[in-house]
Amino acid sequence: MTFVGLIIAGIIIGALGRLFLPGRQSIGFLWTIAAGIVGTLIGYGLAAAIGVDDTKGVDWIRWIISIAVSAFLVSLVAKFTGRGAVR
Repeated sequence: MTFVGLIIAGIIIGALGRLFLPGRQSIGFLWTIAAGIVGTLIGYGLAAAIGVDDTKGVDWIRWIISIAVSAFLVSLVAKFTGRGAVR
């Protein structure tokens, strides 16, 4: 994946990860993109580890794993950096 592709995937995956979380997350757009990029990288690695990273057609399992990891990362970022976070 190219650098530009990673940023675009990070935006999409981060937004989808944030969308699937209940409630409102009080973090900025840049944190969401960062969580999406890291979630995409980890998701791709996990998909490769279980052998579903390259299939015929759309790699749905890889995308689902990436969205789940991104949602988890968005929740962590919201917990530690969002408004009202315990510091």
